[in-house]
Amino acid sequence: MRWLPFAYLVAVLALEPLAPVDWPVSFLLIALPLVAAYAYGPLGVAVLTALAIVFEGVLAGTPCCAGRPVAYLWDRHYVANYLCTGLVGVLGGLLAVHRLRRERTLATVRSVAETAQRVLLRPVPRRLRQVSVETLYVSAAAEARIGGDLYEVMSTEYGVRLLVGDVRGKGLVAVETAAAMLGSFREAAYEEPDLIALARRMERSMSRHAAQLPSDEAAERFVTAVFAEIPDQEPVVRLVNCGHPPPLLIRKGGATEPLHGDPAPPINLGSLTGDGYELQVEPFHPGDQLLLYTDGVTETRDADGCFYPLAERVAPWAGLPPRQLLDRLHEDLVAYSAGRLDDDIAALVAHRLPGPGHV
Repeated sequence: MRWLPFAYLVAVLALEPLAPVDWPVSFLLIALPLVAAYAYGPLGVAVLTALAIVFEGVLAGTPCCAGRPVAYLWDRHYVANYLCTGLVGVLGGLLAVHRLRRERTLATVRSVAETAQRVLLRPVPRRLRQVSVETLYVSAAAEARIGGDLYEVMSTEYGVRLLVGDVRGKGLVAVETAAAMLGSFREAAYEEPDLIALARRMERSMSRHAAQLPSDEAAERFVTAVFAEIPDQEPVVRLVNCGHPPPLLIRKGGATEPLHGDPAPPINLGSLTGDGYELQVEPFHPGDQLLLYTDGVTETRDADGCFYPLAERVAPWAGLPPRQLLDRLHEDLVAYSAGRLDDDIAALVAHRLPGPGHV
C-alpha cells in the first residue's frame, strides 16, 4: 500500500504522452490524494497532493509531452483542476485521520480481546504428571480473536481432569457464559470425587448463573462439554459427554476411534430431561492420545459442502507428538476449507506418557 500512490502517479505520467492533445490524462492526478489516504497519514497526503498539483502544472505546460503550448499552464480549466486537486487533498487528509483513528481503535480492541482470552483460556501446563497436553484455539472473528469455545486442564488428587466445551451463540454473551463455565470448573474439579458428580455440580452452577439473567436469555445459555479424567495408577480414561462431539482416541499403532458413548444433555439443559449422565471408561495406555475438540472442527466444509472427516484425516498423523499433530490439523482445516473457517475452533490433545511402572 505504501507504493500504491507512486505506482498510480507513474501510470498517469506514462499515459500522458500517449494520449491525444484533447484528452489531458493529467486530470487523473486529482484522485492521487484519495489513493494516498489508504496508505499515509495527513502529512503524507498533503505532500502527495502538492506533488500532484506540481505534475499537473508540468504536464500542462510541457509541449514535448502533450503537444500543448506553455500558455495552457494557466488555462482556466487547468486552474480549476489545481483547485479541485487541493480540495480532494483536504478530503484525503480527513479520510487519513479517520483511517488512523479506526486502526488505533481496532488495535485497542484486539489488545483487550487478547487479554480477555489469556484470562479465560490461560495457557495450560505442557505436562501434568504422566500426561502431556497441547491446545489449539482459532477464533472465526479475526478482529476479536476470542469466541465461545473453551478448554481447561487441572491436576487434582483424582488425576488429570480436562474440559472442552462450546457455548451456544457468539460475541460477549458467549464470552460471559464461557467465563462462568470455566470459573465453576476450576473450583469443582478439585472437590468432586468423580466425573458424574462434577457434571452435576457444573449443571447446578450454570443453572444459578442463568437464573440471574432475563427469562428469555436463560434458556439460551447452554454449553456442550466433555469432561475427561486420566488417573495416575490406571491405564484408562474416564469420560462424561454432555451433548458434545465425541472425543477421538488415537492409538500409538495408528488407529483412531471416536468415543461416541451415550451423551447427556448440554450443561444448563439437564433439568429438562432429568439426570442422564453416563460414565464412559476406555483403555488409555502409554503412547495413546486423546483428542478433544469443538464442532468447529467437524463442521468445517470443503468447496462441495462436505464436512471434515476428522478420524480419516488424523489417522496418518497418529505417530506425531501432540504439538505437531495439532499444527497439522490446523493446516489441514485451512486447506480443506480453502481458508474459510466460519466457526471458532478449540482442540486439546492429551498424550499418556510412560509412568514409573511402564517401560
